[in-house]
Amino acid sequence: MGKVFIVGAGPGDQELITVKALKCIQTADVIMYDRLVNKELLAYAKKDADLIYCGKLPNYHTMKQETINKFLVKFAKSGKTVTRLKGGDPYLFGRGGEEAEYLVKNHIAYEVVPGITACVAASSYSGIPLTHRHVSGNVAIITGHRAKEENHQLNDVRYLQSVDTLCIYMGVGNLQTIQQKLLNAKKDKLTPVAFVEWASTPLQRTTISTLENMVEDAQKQKIENPCLIIIGDVVKFHSKLNWFEEKNHKELAIHAGAT
Repeated sequence: MGKVFIVGAGPGDQELITVKALKCIQTADVIMYDRLVNKELLAYAKKDADLIYCGKLPNYHTMKQETINKFLVKFAKSGKTVTRLKGGDPYLFGRGGEEAEYLVKNHIAYEVVPGITACVAASSYSGIPLTHRHVSGNVAIITGHRAKEENHQLNDVRYLQSVDTLCIYMGVGNLQTIQQKLLNAKKDKLTPVAFVEWASTPLQRTTISTLENMVEDAQKQKIENPCLIIIGDVVKFHSKLNWFEEKNHKELAIHAGAT
């Protein structure tokens, strides 16, 4: 009997992967990897390892979750060491819990290796601390693609009124709903909003707006996934703590001058 490692590959910057996660890639017989995993990490795999793409796009899944679950069990029962490689952290909107449940149900040995998740990467690399002693004492992390559901957190006015910093995954497609529900919860229309696209990669772009203008600005700037939305007064720190994008711009300028 083999074993499955459910592994968080972290955000786009491959150097942010953990040592344990890298070992899981290096020793795996089979690597089943998702769309947002940095493909350069696959270069660390054994030459004879099987690399299987399991990527998902909005409204389009290369491989259904049920199929992924069955493959994990199949490979493990054949004696393989399997690394299930996921972008960010496997237990935060990564369906890692569902896969672990299926492995337990089928009596397969497994381990979970945490990874740096998108909200942490987007926060650190855009200069927006999720908490700050003088500004924010709590953070709520929610998914935005289910914002229209009746039982979604965005329907809980008391919940929204108590949150200092709101991090929204997969919310680009439901911006109007998100905006309206926050305004209905009496959030100040001038509350700062940040859209962080492709966090920690050379493609990273941070767009600053307000709750009042977030839908219009997202359309003007053609905001696309993957994007983490940060809402709250901590967004104001972006203008002075934006070390990563400033560094990239300087490096591009130096490179352009050299050529």
